[in-house]
Order: sequence, then structure tokens, then C-alpha cells
Amino acid sequence: MTTHLQPYSITVPLVGAAPLLAATFLARPNRFLVEARLEDGSIVAAHLADRGRLLTKLVPQAQMVLGHKPGAGRKTQYQVAGVYVGDQLVSLDTHLPNRLIEAALRAGALSQFAIYPHVEREVQVGASRFDFGLAAAPPTAGKRHGGASPCIVEVKSVADVADGLAVFPDAPTTRGRRHLLELAELAVAGVRTAVVFVVQRGDGSAVAVNRAIDPDFAVALSEVARRGVELYAYRCPLTLAGIALGQPLPVLTEA
Repeated sequence: MTTHLQPYSITVPLVGAAPLLAATFLARPNRFLVEARLEDGSIVAAHLADRGRLLTKLVPQAQMVLGHKPGAGRKTQYQVAGVYVGDQLVSLDTHLPNRLIEAALRAGALSQFAIYPHVEREVQVGASRFDFGLAAAPPTAGKRHGGASPCIVEVKSVADVADGLAVFPDAPTTRGRRHLLELAELAVAGVRTAVVFVVQRGDGSAVAVNRAIDPDFAVALSEVARRGVELYAYRCPLTLAGIALGQPLPVLTEA
């Protein structure tokens, strides 16, 4: 379990600040799409970024929030922002955590990464691409991250809570496990690496692996923690105003 440092206050809007609409969930024809009824009675299709099973969230008549995002090249005019679980809004936008963490990194709001003023998205390392590459100096010719040792950061979206714990993943993730092991290899080679779990809701006392869903990921997370990959987690409550970087949480790596 990695010790956490206190975050600053950072909030980013839902669905890129698109107008938000209340809706009622009707069906999920495929992994990428939901059908919902707006308050005026019209039935619309909305793009769904979260590819997880969402069995506890996309239930009949669930109350949702959609973003209205018309535009050329889009198959739908709507994007699913979140769903209410009880009276709590839970994000179903798996891109939102990256936007939140990027804003926090660029603001120097995560003190464990504050020594890195240079933030690069989608960093290619070997055959894989990671969410962020951090550097204390800008890239120079012949050296991607300048004279400083880089830090590679991968972000994970968490939206489920069971028995008081925020649990990840919602579906088996071979890619996620591979990324963990690649981060561990970099850590052993002397590169600083970290995983940040963003709990996209206001509850959960810690982050734990959903071993029933993906026992291999559980084994990998425990292994990479021993090999030097830093693990962080934040409880990030949602409102219609956006998602806020909230309190740090422990990451549980053992059964």
C-alpha cells in the first residue's frame, strides 16, 4: 500500500462542458450505445464510453445524465455522462479520469508528481502507449524527456463499490494486466512508474481488485507493487458541475 499525499482542489466539467440533460435508461443495444428517454418523452441513442459490464448501474429505469454533443462525424448527438446509483451520481465516462488527472498534473496539484512541470499525453514506450509521461525538463534532441529521469503514469477508472470498497475492474482486462507488468519492468530498470486509480463516485473507503472478475489482474497488481510501481487512488465525487479531485484512498494489493 502506497502512502498518499493530499491533493489540491481540481474540478473538470462533465462531457467537455456540453449541455446536460436528464434521461431514463431503456436499453443497451451494444457495448458502445444506450437508448434513453429524455424528459420531453423523446427516445435517443447515446454513445457510451464505458465498455464494462455495468450490471449494477445500467438497470431498468435508471436515471441518467447525458451530454448533448451534436457534430459532424458523430453517430449520435448524445454522450452518456453518468448514472444515478441511489441519490449518487456515478460517472460512466472512462475518459473523464484522464482529463481530471491531466488537469491536476498541469496544475502541480498532486504533490507526489509536483517536481515534473512537463506533462505529455499518450507516451509511447516500447510497444505500448501509456497515459502520461512526466519530466522535470523539456525534451531535448536525442533524449525524449530531457536530462531528467521520466515518470510514466497510467490512469485507471473505477466506478463500482462493493462492501464499502471501490473495486476494479468491471470486466477482465488483459491489456490492463499487460500494462502493469510493463510498468514493473520499467521500474526495475530505474524508471519511476505509477498507477493512479480514479474512483468516479463519492464513496468507497479504499481501492481493491475485483478478484472474482479478474484474478490475474489481482496477482499482477500485487506483484508490480513489490517491484516498485507506485500506486495511488483518489475518491472523486461527481456533481452536475463536474468531477472533483477528492481525498486520497489506500490501494489494497493483498487478499
